[in-house]
Amino acid sequence: MFIRAYLRASTKEQDANRARASLDQFAADNGIRVAGYYVENESGAKLSRPELFRLLDDCQPGDVLLVEQVDRLSRLNATDWAQLKATIAQKKVRVVALDLPTSHQLIQSGDEFTARMLDALNGMMLDMLAAIARKDYDDRRRRQAQGIETAKAKGKFKGRPEDADRNAAIMSMLRKGQSWNSIVAATGCSRSTLARLAKRVAADAGEAA
Repeated sequence: MFIRAYLRASTKEQDANRARASLDQFAADNGIRVAGYYVENESGAKLSRPELFRLLDDCQPGDVLLVEQVDRLSRLNATDWAQLKATIAQKKVRVVALDLPTSHQLIQSGDEFTARMLDALNGMMLDMLAAIARKDYDDRRRRQAQGIETAKAKGKFKGRPEDADRNAAIMSMLRKGQSWNSIVAATGCSRSTLARLAKRVAADAGEAA
């Protein structure tokens, strides 16, 4: 049995490795060793997460997927959660989460009856915590949207502040004739942002002409 740790944060500004010390301590307390760490910055509401599925591809039957909290594994809607669960079940991987005490016993060997009972109990608790995590995600998005609408109504909403330094660099690349694909690859900007800045460069060129 191999223990594979999954660490996730939603954005690149957040430290996905933040929980590593907690996972290491849990492993030490239980006399086990983490065989590998799979780290990524992706939303838990997305099913498409390369490192999570690389972890599952690497797993053999009986391996453990270790996470700090269930919401690190899933903030998925019901359909996507069912698909992820099916993949985990197909691989015969056991999910152990630090915030799910019933799962901790899954790292210990036992008789078949006890193992099946623990698997069933853990599956039920995982479903419940995954549903709570999704509700929390939906509630936060709804409150955020309501806050934006209220701010717009009061004339106070200005949107996300512009990254002036990055945009200046992108505009410089556009003026030098670099391709859009190379600029996207170098800066990570969206094509919609690139299109907006291209229009700005064209307008500046028109004024200078």
